[in-house]
Amino acid sequence: EPNYIWLEAGDNLGITSNSPPSSNHQATTSHLVSLLDAAGVPWKAYQEGISGTGCPLVDQGMYKVKHDPFVFFDDVTGTNDPNNAYCTAHVRPLSELTTDLASGTVARYNFITPNICDDMDGDLTLCPLNGIAQGDTWLSATVPQITASQAYLANGVLLIAWDQGGATNDGPIGMIVSSPVAKAGYLNGIPYTHSSTLRTVQEILHSTPLLRDAANATDLSDLFVTLP
Repeated sequence: EPNYIWLEAGDNLGITSNSPPSSNHQATTSHLVSLLDAAGVPWKAYQEGISGTGCPLVDQGMYKVKHDPFVFFDDVTGTNDPNNAYCTAHVRPLSELTTDLASGTVARYNFITPNICDDMDGDLTLCPLNGIAQGDTWLSATVPQITASQAYLANGVLLIAWDQGGATNDGPIGMIVSSPVAKAGYLNGIPYTHSSTLRTVQEILHSTPLLRDAANATDLSDLFVTLP
């Protein structure tokens, strides 16, 4: 949970547990999607396993709220209101992504979270395959839909990020960058953090001010021929 909050706010905002929004909700409006709203930049979160009939403030089956950073912010949820229309409109079931990609109605910023069976870190008793194979199967179905879309082909960027390192340490954390303007087959030895990811998203979307530690981070521009 702190890693997801960091990707949205440039800091964990003092959150060190996986408690739900009822305990860990934040009043600050200094976070990414609030800045995007103010700038008129559309955003949406696609969460695998939610019903889409309300604001998903609690776990639902294999959907875990700790992996959904947006619902921890009061301005998104109307302060933990499960019937909040703004939250419901922006935090949508992953099943809608296929239609939105095909119709060209995806937002400019989209945050996609697999369920705990498909995220390579779930309860293996719930999943038909082992954790890595399950995640690979999910990616093999999801990624081609994105990379075939007009949004991606028009110099879109797909960041496939793991949320944390191994169980006994905090690194390294995996990330794959895919884009028509990314350097093909390229890697480097530059140390990056979740703040680097946030800073890069803000730079691509021209979102200011840089949020907290994002202002101090090295961006991911070295991975691109040119940053979109």
